[in-house]
Amino acid sequence: MRNFSPFLMLDHFKVGKGAGFPDHPHRGMTTVTLMLNGTFQHEDSKGHKGLIQAGDMQWMQAAGGIVHAEMPVHGPGDPDPEGLQLWLDLPKAAKYGAPTYTELVRENIPHAHPSEHVKVKVIAGKAQGNEEEGTVESIVKPAGGAEYYQVEISKSGEKWWQPIPQGWSAFIYSISGNIYVGPEGSMITPVRQFHTTILSSKEGQDGVLIEAASDDVHFVLIAGQPLDQKIVQYGPFVVTSQEEVMQAFEDYREGKNGFEGAPEWKSDIGGRKITA
Repeated sequence: MRNFSPFLMLDHFKVGKGAGFPDHPHRGMTTVTLMLNGTFQHEDSKGHKGLIQAGDMQWMQAAGGIVHAEMPVHGPGDPDPEGLQLWLDLPKAAKYGAPTYTELVRENIPHAHPSEHVKVKVIAGKAQGNEEEGTVESIVKPAGGAEYYQVEISKSGEKWWQPIPQGWSAFIYSISGNIYVGPEGSMITPVRQFHTTILSSKEGQDGVLIEAASDDVHFVLIAGQPLDQKIVQYGPFVVTSQEEVMQAFEDYREGKNGFEGAPEWKSDIGGRKITA
């Protein structure tokens, strides 16, 4: 689904040699990147540089304007970098603020262990079996709130239940293995690898039950409070009107209103620039 507010996109990427995401602009949204394998490097026009490896996270709030590059790191025997990048919309009031950039290594992301065969990485929100709030919670509070869980279930038949606030948009993406998605008794067709399930928010339904349909399943559950605003997106610019899109192009070309220095900036890692 596209523009499932407050979510704009979930990209499951795997980047080979000679590929990557060279210098390109953003406005009006946040990216949240979870590395599954390999290593990625980041550099942006506000002076941030970073390296994220398997299990690490990075989030960048583009807000009023930023240009960045995201490129793979390849060495002898290194796997192709693979990960998930979630795009989150920002409320109109936050779309023109100052950009921010943060990294988090895997050891500092809270974990929950509801049972012997279930492990949950608590990226945002609170998971069953762990009272510690996800470290990334602060990035989504301007948008009303969001939850993000990376879940691994090692044994077929094991179950995990997670509450979800009423009225929130929510979905599950399967990275590996097959899962059944509740409520209990209605789980007939499994969600297979690389498929997405959109969760309904029915009256009286306060969560979701998930059962492993195979050994060694791996998936993410992501939920967020919808924003009451129009989404007008042109590539990396996410605003609320066509006029704002045209203004974003002008600001980027002329280096103003948040894009100061952007036309001249060039990363050390990108090699080339993508023109908006």
